[in-house]
Order: sequence, then structure tokens, then C-alpha cells
Amino acid sequence: MTTARRRHNMPFGAELLADGRVHFRLWAPAARQVELCLWDLGTGAGPPRSILPMTAEPEGWFALSTDRAAPGTRYRFRIDGAMQVPDPASRFQPQDVHGASAVVDPAAWHWQDTDWRGRPWEQTVLYELHVGSFTPQGDFAGVQSKLDYLAALGVTAIELMPVADFPGERNWGYDGVYLFAPDSRYGAPDDLKALVDAAHARGLMVFLDVVYNHFGPEGNYLHVYAPDFFSQRHQTPWGAGINYDRAGRHWVRQFFIHNALYWLEEYHLDGLRLDAVHAIADASQLHILTELAERVHQTFGNDRQVHLVLENDHNASRYLHRDSRGQPLHYVAQWNDDIHHALHVLLTGESDGYYRDYTARPLHHLARCLAEGFAYQGEPSAYRDGTPRGEPSANLPATAFVSFLQNHDQVGNRAFGERISVLIEAAPLRAVLSLLLLAPSPPLLFMGQEWGCTEPFPFFCDFGPDLTDKVVAGRRNEFAHFPQFRDASARQRIPDPTDRHTFAAAVLDWQAQSKPQHRDWLELHRELLTLRRRELVPRLAGARTLDGSCDEIGPTALSAGWVLGDGCELLVLANLGDEPVTGVAPPPGPLLYTTHPGRSGRTQHDCLPAWSVFWSLRPKAAAT
Repeated sequence: MTTARRRHNMPFGAELLADGRVHFRLWAPAARQVELCLWDLGTGAGPPRSILPMTAEPEGWFALSTDRAAPGTRYRFRIDGAMQVPDPASRFQPQDVHGASAVVDPAAWHWQDTDWRGRPWEQTVLYELHVGSFTPQGDFAGVQSKLDYLAALGVTAIELMPVADFPGERNWGYDGVYLFAPDSRYGAPDDLKALVDAAHARGLMVFLDVVYNHFGPEGNYLHVYAPDFFSQRHQTPWGAGINYDRAGRHWVRQFFIHNALYWLEEYHLDGLRLDAVHAIADASQLHILTELAERVHQTFGNDRQVHLVLENDHNASRYLHRDSRGQPLHYVAQWNDDIHHALHVLLTGESDGYYRDYTARPLHHLARCLAEGFAYQGEPSAYRDGTPRGEPSANLPATAFVSFLQNHDQVGNRAFGERISVLIEAAPLRAVLSLLLLAPSPPLLFMGQEWGCTEPFPFFCDFGPDLTDKVVAGRRNEFAHFPQFRDASARQRIPDPTDRHTFAAAVLDWQAQSKPQHRDWLELHRELLTLRRRELVPRLAGARTLDGSCDEIGPTALSAGWVLGDGCELLVLANLGDEPVTGVAPPPGPLLYTTHPGRSGRTQHDCLPAWSVFWSLRPKAAAT
């Protein structure tokens, strides 16, 4: 079998040269002197065996090529004869965020997927997972062991929560500080490459969640020798913002652009999800999001399918625009919180926090999401003190919006991390799943959702003693404005995110699948995803909303319709309430799926039963 070796050439970090030497390069504009400290293989503790002066170069760079290092060599940089720091562009941190970096040969892995070119976005069914809690193993090999299961389920893409090296043994991943280094808790770089290779062999895409709006609070030393990496004007909810638009910004921007290219090229990933880009402040003429996307598209062109996805609370549709051929100019899709929030309010009646914006008219917001993508397209947000939120999105295809009922945020941002399956009854959950998994928007499942998993997914982390108390207090104070947690004693019941038991509670119990109630949920997901793959996916390219089809047709019922790429019409009627809705004609055309077999939507009184969904697919000839 033909194999390939892949590497991304970076302007920083440790790069292997053709002559066997290693070239080290560090951007340290605030340093007067930088030295390279080397340790033997497998160490990184105690005095270094070599301390080598690095040459100062223009624009704050220090560089050195040496034959005293090789793959596996541990190294740090010594700043001004004092502090030793890891490499911010380290490819591997074997001893965690405070330990020495390791020289890595990026071409050591012999790739088997030489014929892999990815999959079209329209085929996407995402499965988000946290490597550490997805299996009892809690590593890349554990994920790899479940690939056959995921492929059989009907998933076409796994999405890994961030794996960039974070402090401690357990973390959601959004506190990463070494963005080029897969966390050693999960495995070595080649272990992640083995996972990607194996996924491609099964036709599965692999996406990675990346964080470009902040660094984690522990293990980042950039402020010592490169303070221009951070913005003095912009703060994020998680700490200092990144300097994308002030003096020194060029190399900061290149750091993140190369990070995206690195994961896509060196690890052969199929796409990236950029976390919370609304927290990125950039007043440059060319926004970093635009520049990054353009560089990615220029690099890969038509060689293979590479997909960029956003999380953007601002609902900025400008990043999702298409060209005349319907291809994304920059980003292929955005996580659509609006559709989740509208559904959650309909299902639970909750109205605290950001759910407040959807409480008055959840069905209206849901219908608008189905028809136009965003529910908020410039309307004032009560949750945001009346500030307008969003941009028009009706011109975008449904495939530009990722829909979900659960994800890490919408489960883990709850005080106790409860899943929707423990908050509502089976009938409403079945109806909503039937709506989401057969709608044109690409659906996302959160690990364990497919069998009605009841394990919580609370927030968890593992910091040093200086941060632990602050993190615990901060987590509990986040909920102080919720009525049920206004009393300090009530907040004490919120799980301690630094406690090992909080993490242990989130680890999936795969044995639970054998229980009848879980088998039923698993079968439902398989049935719906099989139907999606067979009947809808071949028709999704070029799909558009059917004019006038998306509407409220009763106090709890709605209709929606789309013209698919082959001219067929996909139509749905849904009653998302506890009472039947009468006087509603069934959707025209052959029945595709119903939550109520044997009823076919037709009763003596044209009645939609409580929590019912009816899908039809009308052929092109009938539609015209």
C-alpha cells in the first residue's frame, strides 16, 4: 500500500532540517538574550546537558541550527539568563505545560490514507466527543476503538473537543496553552495521527475544535518575552485577548494562521471548528477570520475537501456567504445556538439566562431557524440589554447552520451538567430528534446522546493550587443570578470542577447500551440517520427553503419545506406540544417518516397528535 509523510513547515518552533540538524526559532521581542537548553532523550529534568546561545534576528526573533538535538530531545528556551520556558510552538509536551518541549519528527508517521480527499459538506453528520471522557481509556486509542461503531451509527464526521496541551490530567480543552501539541494525557502525536488515519479508512472525517480567542490561565509564558502577543485593549471572559490589530500583530496573526494550517496539513484533518470567535477583537482592515480562511483555501484549493466551521454568538452571517456556484467564500457553517435555544425552551419551559430571548415566542424562533438559519438577524436581545444581535441570513442555504439538541456547551454550562434526556419525557425528545435529524441542516450529536445517555457532562479542570480555589469560586458565582442559586448554600451544591469525581461522573458508561430503554434510543438514531443518508443527502446540494412554507400553523405546531437540489420538495409538519392540533392538512406527497406509524398524519379531523412529526418527500414532477 502506498504511504505518505506529511509535515507543515513553520517559521517558528523546532524544525528538522534535511542534513539532520534541528533549527530552533523563537519570537521574543522583549528579550535581550535567548539560549537553547537541551536535555537527553526521555528527560527534561535537572540541569541541561547543553546551553547554546541563539542568534538575534530582526523583528524580535532568535534562531539556532544545531546537530546536538534530534527527535525526542527535550528542550527549553532560557530568557535573559534567568527563566526557562517551553516552546510556544511545541509539537509535544511529554511532562505537561511546565515541562520541557520535545523535538518531533512530523514525517515519522507513514500515512495510509493517500487516496483520501474528504467528503462534501452536505454529507456531514457530526459527532462531538471529549477524548478524555468518551471511553474509560480516555485517550486517542480509546476513540479509535469506537470508530466502527460510529460509522455503523451513521456518523460521517467526529469532532474532537480541543486537544491542545492543557494543564493537569483533565480539562474540557478550552484552557490549552500549547496549541501545536496534542495533550500527552491523550497520547503522542503519532497516536492522534493513527486515529485520523483509521477514521479515514472508515470514511469518517475528523474535525478539531480550536481556540484562537485566548490562552489558558496556567502554563503560558508568552507574557514574559512577547507581551505584544496580548491586547491591552481587549479582554475576554477567559482572560487577556489576543493582539490581532496593534503593534506586533503580524507574527501573532501568523502564529494562529499556521496553527490552522498545521492541523489540517500535518494531521490531515478534514476541518476545524473555531471556538467563540465573537470574543476575537480585530479592527484590522482584513479581519483575522477572513485572512485565516483565505490562507486555508489558498493552501488546499481543490486538492481535498477542507471545512471551516464557526461558533459565533454575534450571528455574523458575513462569514458564511457563498459564491455564484454556491460554494463558501470563507466558512462553510456556524453552530446555530438559536435553534437549540428555541427547542430547549419549547421542551423545558426554562427561561433563565440566554433562554430569556426565546421564551415569549419559541415556536416562531424555531420556524425562523428552519427557514432562514438565525432566529436573531439584527433584532434587539433582551438578554444582552437590548443590544441588536445578528445579521440577515435568509440568503444562506440550510447547510450553513449546524443544528443540535445537545453539545458540550449546552450540557456542560448547566450547573450540574444534566443532559436533555433526564430533563424531559421520551415523546417530546423523540419528536425533536425526528425534526433535527431529517432537516437539511447538518446535525450534530453529542457523545452518548444516541443511546439516551444519562451521565452528566459537568465542567471539569485540573489546575495548580494557586488557581484551584479561584476556579471553584468562579464557577459557582457564575450561577449567582439564577433564582435557584441566589443563596450561597445552594451554590455549594454545584460540583467542584477541580474534583476528580466531577470528571469521573462524565465518563460514558458503554455497558448501559444493553439496557432496553437505551437500545430503543440507539435504534431510533440509526433509523433516522439511515433515512437521511439514503433519501436526503444525495439531494442536499443546492437545497433552498420553499417560499412561504415555514410558518406557525397552531399554538404549538409548525410547517416547513425545502426544494432540494434535484427539485423534490421536503415537507414537515410538527406538533411540539402536549395537546393535539386539529384542522391541519397532512403534508402532500409520499410519507417519508412519522413519529406515529399507522397514523400517516391523516385522521378524521386532520389532527396532529401531541409531540408528532410527519415528513414527506414529494417528487419533482408532483412538486411542479
